[in-house]
Amino acid sequence: MSRRLGRTFDDPDLLERALAHRSWCAETAGEESNERLEFLGDAVLGLVVTDHIFRSYPALPEGQLAQVRAAVVNAGALAEVADELQLGSALRLGKGEDASGGREKPSILSDAMEAVIGAVYLDGGWDAADDLVMGLLGDRITEAAAGPGGHDFKTRLQELSARRGDDLPRYDVTGAGPDHAKSFSASVFLDGVLWGSGHGRSKKQAEQMAARAAWQTLNDSGEANRGSEPESASA
Repeated sequence: MSRRLGRTFDDPDLLERALAHRSWCAETAGEESNERLEFLGDAVLGLVVTDHIFRSYPALPEGQLAQVRAAVVNAGALAEVADELQLGSALRLGKGEDASGGREKPSILSDAMEAVIGAVYLDGGWDAADDLVMGLLGDRITEAAAGPGGHDFKTRLQELSARRGDDLPRYDVTGAGPDHAKSFSASVFLDGVLWGSGHGRSKKQAEQMAARAAWQTLNDSGEANRGSEPESASA
């Protein structure tokens, strides 16, 4: 798990504790669950994201800052990140919880992700926690900061292509790297023309970044309001 996080722990026991679900501790005498680390990680996560969006988006009012934070600091987003890291396979679960599919339960994954963040903070301090959180959630923050209701660029590009009379956007996605540090690249085409490309830690993120690049290029070039296929386009 340490390799997937891209970090070598000075105190490996912290990571082991972050992966220890209470069901495992109930069957293993003398072991502490990840609940205290989860409590700490929740606070660290919120502060890292809040600090980043406060400094990076000075024009956003308080209400929109709160919306951006809520879009990434939630159980659903954390469970997705944990799944991308294959965190479930590293969890220490009790036999019953394991048999009932606990390694894939969003609530268990999101709680463990917060515990891991807490462990990284204790092991390496603020800078280590900041690097981890931004590495995992940076793309999602960028998407969310595009505006309330406007961060889903795949939907926005699909709507734009419909106005132009194009076919639905087509995405080509490739993956590279080892399983513990896999990255994805996506290209998006409208009527066979390449309009944008992007990268991310998941296929979904890569497609979103490609859609955002295409949407911005179409608008910047004036092609967004045209109903005919352009003669040339840049990725």
